[in-house]
Amino acid sequence: MIRIPQVRVVDEEGAQLGVMPTPRALEMAQERGYDLVEVAPMAAPPVVKFLDFGQYKYELTKRDKEAKRKQRSITFKEVRLSPKIGTGDFDTKVNRAIEFLEDGDRIKVTVRFRGRELTHPEIGRGLIARFVDRVKEHGVAERTPLLEGKSMHITMASIHKPKSHDAPDRRHAVNEVPADALVIPPEPPESPEPQTQDAAPAAKQPEPEPAAQPVPSGE
Repeated sequence: MIRIPQVRVVDEEGAQLGVMPTPRALEMAQERGYDLVEVAPMAAPPVVKFLDFGQYKYELTKRDKEAKRKQRSITFKEVRLSPKIGTGDFDTKVNRAIEFLEDGDRIKVTVRFRGRELTHPEIGRGLIARFVDRVKEHGVAERTPLLEGKSMHITMASIHKPKSHDAPDRRHAVNEVPADALVIPPEPPESPEPQTQDAAPAAKQPEPEPAAQPVPSGE
């Protein structure tokens, strides 16, 4: 219930009716067969509109679902390297990182040192520099490599727009029908075909053998 004494009224066609007492606005909405819906509560005075409240709620729900479908949280992926990584493994890590960046994810490239490898941090910096150069068409480094404990890492941000995990429903995309408004009636069960029992075929009677002809006696 709207408790503000005065409101700015917009009718069902979008026309401005001006500021009026709330009871009068409610009376006009009811005369036209609509609800009085507050669409801009923070305005001064608040803005109300003549609407079908059920339809209004449905449109809001539909809009929220569409927005959530298009949203996708950006995740953080890690790619781990070692100072002695081979060329093939390095290329595999690069290709994997490109896939992450193309999906819009951020990546963390980490070089882990073992034993005396930690005394040569320049190897890690060079490895990270090579890696960043290989994926530069898909992501950008957010800062310089940072050495923490026995690992050196850098973070990279994607230059691609995040992709949605959920593939769009082609039926809804073509027909522009929201999922919660589409009702498909169940198909009626097929009536079983009447089964008739055929009479068993009569057994085939053997054909009678021809009667033996009398042999004429000699004259």
